[in-house]
Amino acid sequence: MKNQKINRRDFIKNTSACAAGATIVPPFFIGKNKPLLNEEIIGHGDFKYKVHKNWGTLDPEKFPVKDCHEMVMDAKGRLIMVGNHTKNNILIYDKSGKLKDFWGIRYGQGHGLTLWDAGGEEFLFITDPYWGSGKDGPSTVVKTTPEGRELMIIKHPSHYGAYPEDLGWAPTETAIGPNGDIYIVDGYGACFVCQFTQDGEFIRKFGGKGEGEDQFITAHGICVDYRNPDDPTLLITSRARNCFKRFTLDGKYLETIHLPAAYVCRPVIDGEQLYAGVCWSSEIMYDNENVDTHPTKTSPNSGFVTILNKDNKVVSNPGGTTPTYKDGKLEPMLQAKPIFQHCHDICVDEDKNLYVCQWNAGNSYPVKLERV
Repeated sequence: MKNQKINRRDFIKNTSACAAGATIVPPFFIGKNKPLLNEEIIGHGDFKYKVHKNWGTLDPEKFPVKDCHEMVMDAKGRLIMVGNHTKNNILIYDKSGKLKDFWGIRYGQGHGLTLWDAGGEEFLFITDPYWGSGKDGPSTVVKTTPEGRELMIIKHPSHYGAYPEDLGWAPTETAIGPNGDIYIVDGYGACFVCQFTQDGEFIRKFGGKGEGEDQFITAHGICVDYRNPDDPTLLITSRARNCFKRFTLDGKYLETIHLPAAYVCRPVIDGEQLYAGVCWSSEIMYDNENVDTHPTKTSPNSGFVTILNKDNKVVSNPGGTTPTYKDGKLEPMLQAKPIFQHCHDICVDEDKNLYVCQWNAGNSYPVKLERV
């Protein structure tokens, strides 16, 4: 027989047809939901995935987790996760799910994790919204080496004349600009975006809590969008308003990307796609014309993943309903299968597999979604 070249996606499609005769994997349960068989296929269109629920599972006695908040991949292909258990804030996996390293004992609400490649030298930025939110308390934004050595602490913005001393400060995420500028979203505080130089000098703030086009309700996440390399911009989450907002690097509002009913966390860019974890979805639609009807009730344990193309159109919702547009307008998106609880972040590897971190999900470890 002549050798034939088979690409990875065709190989998985061909072999998955034989899976019915393989050993049955025991189901698992999420709360009162129906059981899910491991290796179920989820997603839509060209973005479908096989679920590997036990990919990141470790011995909880040795490596306990509370919430697996965010994950990044370094130049060595290691998957670095931040959580809020002070026995090991940082867990470092290889792509097989094997633990390679761990550290961190004092980030009691370890929340945001950003990796910055500074010309071949990598650094981590960790946010902890409640570690020391007072003016004179410890900072909640820390720059470290990948091994955990702390290099810089950014203090409460009042130290730089940016905030009044009594204004709340609970940052949730960072992003690093093309010149090394540090952008911090005060997602659980005043919802400003604070911009610093790479040396920690304050430049400006913009946004803030409110209903204006250039404001946010829960400015939960941020990233630099390099999909147009000649004009990088900022994408910033307004989670309680189910959208991302685009800004210039100096803080000027450009546009809003609406994601009806989806409480999205941070935007993650990989190639031409934009990925995000949906922390939960709304049972009652928010009425943009009447802010008083903003829902206070959301569907518990209703997370999923959402994927947008280069035109910022939703093309797949793994674990969620099929994305549907009517007259050019996106219909509300909800959880379709009880696979996830409160998806908090997505990490993408070079094979376009996804790694999903979840908040408030019964101390569960990261889940791998294998691209098929």
